[in-house]
Amino acid sequence: MPVDRRRRAANRLTTRLRDRVAELGQRRVQLHWSNLFGVVTFTCFVVLAVTGILLSFTYTPSNELVTYTGPYGPLQGATVTEAFASTMRISFEQTGGLLLRQTHHWAALVMPASIIMQLLITFFSGGFRRPRRLSWVLLVAAFVLVLAAGWSGYALPDDMLSGTGLRIVEGVVLSIPFLGTWIAGLMFGGPFPGQIIENLYPLHVAIAPGLLVVVLIARAALTLRDGQARQFRPEPVATLGLRLWPDAAFRALGMMGITGSVLVLLGATATISPVWTYGPASVGEVGAGSQPDWYMGFLDGALRLVPVGWETEWFGWTWTFATLVPLAVVAVYFGLLVAYPYVESWVTQDRKQHHVLDRPRHFPVRTGIGVAGMLFYGVLWGAASADIVSTEFNVSFEAVITTLQVLLLVGPALAFEVTRRVCIGLQRKDREIALHGHETGRIVRMPNGGYAEVHQPTDDAERARLAVVPVPAAPGRTDDAGRLRGAERLRGVLARGFGTGHVIPAAAREQDRGEDRESAGALAPGGASGRGADQASGRAAGRSLERAGRGGAGRRRA
Repeated sequence: MPVDRRRRAANRLTTRLRDRVAELGQRRVQLHWSNLFGVVTFTCFVVLAVTGILLSFTYTPSNELVTYTGPYGPLQGATVTEAFASTMRISFEQTGGLLLRQTHHWAALVMPASIIMQLLITFFSGGFRRPRRLSWVLLVAAFVLVLAAGWSGYALPDDMLSGTGLRIVEGVVLSIPFLGTWIAGLMFGGPFPGQIIENLYPLHVAIAPGLLVVVLIARAALTLRDGQARQFRPEPVATLGLRLWPDAAFRALGMMGITGSVLVLLGATATISPVWTYGPASVGEVGAGSQPDWYMGFLDGALRLVPVGWETEWFGWTWTFATLVPLAVVAVYFGLLVAYPYVESWVTQDRKQHHVLDRPRHFPVRTGIGVAGMLFYGVLWGAASADIVSTEFNVSFEAVITTLQVLLLVGPALAFEVTRRVCIGLQRKDREIALHGHETGRIVRMPNGGYAEVHQPTDDAERARLAVVPVPAAPGRTDDAGRLRGAERLRGVLARGFGTGHVIPAAAREQDRGEDRESAGALAPGGASGRGADQASGRAAGRSLERAGRGGAGRRRA
């Protein structure tokens, strides 16, 4: 009897799996370049996991001092930590060790870039709206976890570069009032450098990767539940793209192979993190011109842009705004990044389910906000290399910092307004195409002797893609007592601002009237004259030629 129950349970499980695979086979996945970054992110994670496991067999996470006796001559007899000695052993003595280290490092550099591209694509296309708001939050969380894992791994070789970075971190932490000393003691376990390597190692190899696995699985589950947000297409959803299984799955597997091969090729040919040239970390020394990995540059740049000596005494404590303000600004930036889908939904009072992505030009305010945020992040990131710019281009360091400070304050607002106006201009261009068709470059001579260009009319599918759906401004609502609360008044103002910049689309009747007016103006004796009449005549002639061509093709097929 137990055998029969086990057999029935196995049959039920097999049937359930077969039904699930069949269901996945019926799903469709659109082929679009923006979907590839998710595959790149997953591939980087797999490469990091495999190379990290192999490196862990040789690496020793310890701040204990030893004498280096390896094959690298310039450091023989030097006092180094076991972490640095094991990193040198991996690089010079372990077979394939340097390839593993460099491939691991390159994957750690590419993964944040692919997640940033996913964030930008999702934001500008409106892919964060219902029902995918939680998926957006998880994507931001994945980026933060990747930053934490990368920063902790950056410090593990314990060379001069990582030691300088840890010294900066210690200074920032100690500047936090009330809690700074306690947090520094918890991180370092004593006077610098303390036991920082031993404390960061679990974060790098277990905590951050484990949480990242949970986040990636949760996002995959949400994607399976909600489906893929698709680009606008006039065809039915069932005919779009490839089957999720096995077609799209095997294409993703091929992309994983390409990405992994590129990472291994970079690890084999492009030197990165040469710890032997930096030398071991020293408590009393820092490296000149040290730079963090690119994905942590915005934090370093935020520290550089704060005015020097910006601090005061309050309640018996020294408040160092030179470090507190950058920390607060970065925290607010990521907080707004997480909250934006919910804020936009509240402002517009949008409760609908969205499964079609937007064109960025159709939402000028959102696109402007995104470009302003990109510029703000980019200025912080660029400030991390202010010293390199100063030395390479022979420019005053103070001039570079002052320029970036002004750009940080003025640039986002200017970028927002310029982007908003560009989006409006593109909408007007689309409306012109929907009304009059595409320019063909074909010049025809009209009966009145003038010349005009023939326009190619648009079809219904393209006209629907070009059409803008204005966002209705949801005014502030009064409460039961007829009063307009402050929150609703603010929401009403924001809603009116978010609804601006939408060009009213061309309706079908308007297009018909436009065609009739053009034809009448071109053919009537007393109608429009000059260049306008020629253009109208050209468009009318173009449509006539197009109709004739379609009719002739139809007769030939018949």
